[in-house]
Amino acid sequence: MLHRFISQQIIADLGFFPVVGIIGPRQVGKTTLAKHVQKQISPRGASPSDILRADTFQADSIYLDLELDSDRRKLFDAETFLKYHQDKCVVIDEVQRMPQLLPLVRALVDIDRRPGRFILLGSASPDMIKGSSETLAGRIAYTELTPFSWQEVSATVAMQDHWLKGGFPQALLAGKLAQTQRWLRQFIETFVQRDLRELGQQVSPPLVERMLEMIASLHAQILNQTDLGRSLGISQPTVSRYLDLLEGGFIIHRLQPYFANVSKRIVKQPKIYIRDSGILHSMIGIHAYAHLLGHASIGASWEGYVIEQIRRVVGGEWKFYFYRTHKGAESDLVLMTPDGKKICIEIKRSASGTVSRGFYETLTDLQPDHRFVIIPEGDAYPKEQDIWVCSLDELLKTRLPAIYALG
Repeated sequence: MLHRFISQQIIADLGFFPVVGIIGPRQVGKTTLAKHVQKQISPRGASPSDILRADTFQADSIYLDLELDSDRRKLFDAETFLKYHQDKCVVIDEVQRMPQLLPLVRALVDIDRRPGRFILLGSASPDMIKGSSETLAGRIAYTELTPFSWQEVSATVAMQDHWLKGGFPQALLAGKLAQTQRWLRQFIETFVQRDLRELGQQVSPPLVERMLEMIASLHAQILNQTDLGRSLGISQPTVSRYLDLLEGGFIIHRLQPYFANVSKRIVKQPKIYIRDSGILHSMIGIHAYAHLLGHASIGASWEGYVIEQIRRVVGGEWKFYFYRTHKGAESDLVLMTPDGKKICIEIKRSASGTVSRGFYETLTDLQPDHRFVIIPEGDAYPKEQDIWVCSLDELLKTRLPAIYALG
């Protein structure tokens, strides 16, 4: 098993929270990670520091997969079953299939608030699982498991392969590109045809598929919901609902504009991205790296890839924005660290590191603490106005960790 960076955070959370939630898209490795974590859970009563020091704690746990009829039958009388196993860590996979379990989990936790009682795995954000965000508030720590980040696989996979194929384990590690492409197509079809309906959502699969195709063509561009709705022949409320579903299913990301304490006329619509680069490339018909290099969407693809890799490294505590004024000032990415430091990033597919006039104007407007231009590869070097040009690899491995450590 390739090491997942969030493993230690999950183990630490199990030493403090009664319920730990691991969320993320299907086929991303949640079940594999949960079973790996099971083997490292300490006996009852150990402190979080004991858990973090342990290498081979054997879990006193039980695993239930709600996609199996046999496991669903065990929960026909869920209260009796879970009370019988109250001394174990109960792992419930695909919990969104039985949202009625969540109030029971809350009640059992309120009776006995020992840490590490439940691990809940879900293929949707808490807001999409009916009642979960309110029911378990104050009792659960959520962590998103994303597809493999570049940092997690950099020792075994070339960046160009990771960028082309995306981070889903079966797509990335497939022996042939044809297998990768077939897997990605099947993933998209399953998400559209089955996964949304299993969440209790009333959707039109052909409409969802058409919307995804349009979003892929708009990748890294400003989202105009009115134009999107007009093109699809649907109302604005329907557009908003479908976008929420796609974002809650970890397929897309809407990057919001930064406008705090800025008096200029700012673009206020979000930018939209397909989160996994492999899914993006499958949807726009890119099946080989040579094809990607010559494709009109290469710049947009690289921008989305860089932003997503940064998200996977810094986690959920950092805030992500872009900045654009109506007069041309622009920064592809504005990051806010947990302690309030501001970082402006320009993303360039070219290795030249040429900085646009709009980026310089952004630096004047926002006065960030750190300024970077990200290129695919090459040694880091400084430019005027305290700008550093560096590769994505160096940003992820050296620059951002140093900034985070300062916080």
